[in-house]
Amino acid sequence: MIKLNAKILLLCFVSVNLFAQKEFEKYGPAGCMVYTDLKEALKIEAKVYKLDLSYKKVEPKQYEKLYKLKDLQALKLLSNELTDYPKSFDALTNLVYFASYNNKLTSFPPNLKPFSLLYYMELQHTKIDSIPAQIAYLSRLQSFKFGNTDDTLALPNTLKFLKNLKDISIENCVMDSFPKQLFKVTTLTFLSLSNTNTHYLTKHFERFQNLEILIIENNPIETIPFDIYKAQNLRLISLRGNKITKLPDTICHLENLTLLDLRGNPMDKEEIEKLKILLPGCEIKF
Repeated sequence: MIKLNAKILLLCFVSVNLFAQKEFEKYGPAGCMVYTDLKEALKIEAKVYKLDLSYKKVEPKQYEKLYKLKDLQALKLLSNELTDYPKSFDALTNLVYFASYNNKLTSFPPNLKPFSLLYYMELQHTKIDSIPAQIAYLSRLQSFKFGNTDDTLALPNTLKFLKNLKDISIENCVMDSFPKQLFKVTTLTFLSLSNTNTHYLTKHFERFQNLEILIIENNPIETIPFDIYKAQNLRLISLRGNKITKLPDTICHLENLTLLDLRGNPMDKEEIEKLKILLPGCEIKF
């Protein structure tokens, strides 16, 4: 695993937090109040739609009453010293957004079936080592982001049943060298795997008719499959920090490609010049 020094880790954490806040703002009724104090939210209960508990130490007695916020649609937890979910967490059936950052949760919510309205889920800096097969119950899930466990991660075969999933991002954890479960999610428009021990990519790029952005960074990949040209809607490919020495000539058939990032790969000038000829309308970073 690549270990980040403290300064870089802090910068990454700040960047993730800013992105997380932007995502949080997208969900819930327009113009509704964002509650930042659980005690105050519990006094009201009804019509509490958004709750942001970033950097708040949550009292256990109050945390166990979270289920009373029946109207809650967006819940963000960040650095709350939490290790588990409160009782009756599955009563929050109106959640469309749920994210936890820097809480040492050891699992997903024990019952995912009630969260059929969930559109966005993000879990960062947890102790979770596997994604449960129950994730298939999240039938409306569109964005799933997971990472920074510095541990192994097991993926379920049921990911392919998420027919509305468009965005997957996994970073800083160890997966199988070929995470085939991810490459079977045919609805994706965005796929990012960073520092995930990914050695190989699928040959079945014909599955990715919707894929527009492919980011595979800081992995030990040496070759890119010939069939990459079959993902005809690709607009951006980032392969930074791999071990790639050349790309297949078929990449010239990606007519929508506007950016190809190859920085941090052992590619010689001759190969770069060839790519410039093959992709005249594409910006190539090297």
